[in-house]
Amino acid sequence: MISANNVTLRIGKKALFEDVNIKFTEGNCYGLIGANGAGKSTFLKILSGKLETTKGDVTMTPGQRLSVLEQDHFKYDEFPVLDTVIMGNQRLYDIMKEKDAIYAKEDFSDEDGIRASELEGEFAELNGWEAESDAATLLNGLGIDTELHYNLMKDLNGNEKVKVLLARALFGNPDILLLDEPTNHLDLDAISWLEEFLINFNNTVIVVSHDRYFLNKVCTQIADIDYGKIQLYAGNYDFWYESSQLLIRQMKEANRKKEEKIKELQEFISRFSANASKSKQATSRKRALEKIQLDDIKPSSRKYPYIDFRPNREIGNEVLIVENLSKTIDGVKVLDNLTFTLGHDDKVAFVGSNELAKTTFFQILMGEMEPDEGHYKWGVTTSQAYFPKDSSKEFDNDLTIVDWLTGYSEIKDATYVRGFLGRMLFAGDDGVKKMRVLSGGERVRCMLSKMMISGANVLIFDEPTNHLDMESITALNNGMMKFPGVILFSSRDHQIVQTTANRIMEILPNGTLIDKITTYDEYLESDEMARKRQVYTTEGKPEDN
Repeated sequence: MISANNVTLRIGKKALFEDVNIKFTEGNCYGLIGANGAGKSTFLKILSGKLETTKGDVTMTPGQRLSVLEQDHFKYDEFPVLDTVIMGNQRLYDIMKEKDAIYAKEDFSDEDGIRASELEGEFAELNGWEAESDAATLLNGLGIDTELHYNLMKDLNGNEKVKVLLARALFGNPDILLLDEPTNHLDLDAISWLEEFLINFNNTVIVVSHDRYFLNKVCTQIADIDYGKIQLYAGNYDFWYESSQLLIRQMKEANRKKEEKIKELQEFISRFSANASKSKQATSRKRALEKIQLDDIKPSSRKYPYIDFRPNREIGNEVLIVENLSKTIDGVKVLDNLTFTLGHDDKVAFVGSNELAKTTFFQILMGEMEPDEGHYKWGVTTSQAYFPKDSSKEFDNDLTIVDWLTGYSEIKDATYVRGFLGRMLFAGDDGVKKMRVLSGGERVRCMLSKMMISGANVLIFDEPTNHLDMESITALNNGMMKFPGVILFSSRDHQIVQTTANRIMEILPNGTLIDKITTYDEYLESDEMARKRQVYTTEGKPEDN
């Protein structure tokens, strides 16, 4: 168990948390949610002891071990991958190193023998003999190949490092597990594995995530941060949403009835206070009026953008023809003979672990890269808007947001352009912010404004939810679902994929394509998906039977 007791944190004059009292108990997975800037990551740092409070304290059951998902991807660059995972239980790792040092001595003394015996006993208690196999199991589950387990961390790419650090946090059955955005940079297969791990995890988990499907799968409680307070709700994310909305409706209805009663009492008092025969009743009603208190209903600090993609032209029957498309990058064939035709009702999710293949394919479709073989053809009625995974070149300038977006608008009117920015929560002086100083979330909202103002009837998204808060992801999801044109997209957000796509394409590790007209959940449960997982390793080669 871990609890916050009267915790207050002030940053300058602003109180981020005020007298927070909350207890996290064993056997529960808590989803910590709130608007951007509400203090979710900060509260995890308070719980982990990395940040001191202004007032109050954090207590933990004596003897329990707390594990935290590290955010510094370079901290363990000089350590082997397996060692990094085992270091998740620092005491066990220290014992292993001390044992190795003792046994390596040439002049092994009696004192060394006694110390080694003590270490061996503690090593066995900490399940040390299974440490390497347990670490390997975690790494394999998250998609880190066995051949990488003995590499140095610095030899891994960014996504692989994220997975190793996650395995490090999960290692050794910690009593309390703090996870800040654990699904970031994970492919959908790895997220699915993590979901099952946490569902079967019997200790305490506190997780911050913008992935609604993930929170629904793993959480038994929701801890909602709003206005410096934290309110607990039983159930998963959907339960929280329904419960919180129901609570607000109930409070508003109670206030409405109180207001009606106040009006009734005020009218009686006004009418009869000067009437001697009714003065006693009027006095009684005055006392009753003084006792009525309206509930203080604060508006939530959450802000939802309004995302609405409206095509300027209806799309025709011929949308896209792809024939025998292939591409090799750095000697690896990432696309191998892709062939398909899109119809005017298709919303296609590109899924699977082959991130480079998806990005490469989108870049080819947008003319940013040439295929080695094959060709593609867009229909004459189509117009495309593109959300790239890396949009940094769009922001390498000194333009204001308004001037930048005006450059993409057919209507060169600042008021018209500001309307699109306003939908994405850029208000007032935000429009004169320079492009190069925008935050990650602001950049994403700018790119979505650009797509909306384009009026395109084909939208291409390459991981659009990175850097977005839950409210913006929800708004994007709604905008994608109601869009009347064609969408091609990749996303790690399971709910967006499930609710938007009516066709699933997976580019396998060997560059070939599986193409199914189905929902994502149905695809995951299909026989072909099961067969694919058995046949292909992460290198895209058939496994030995």
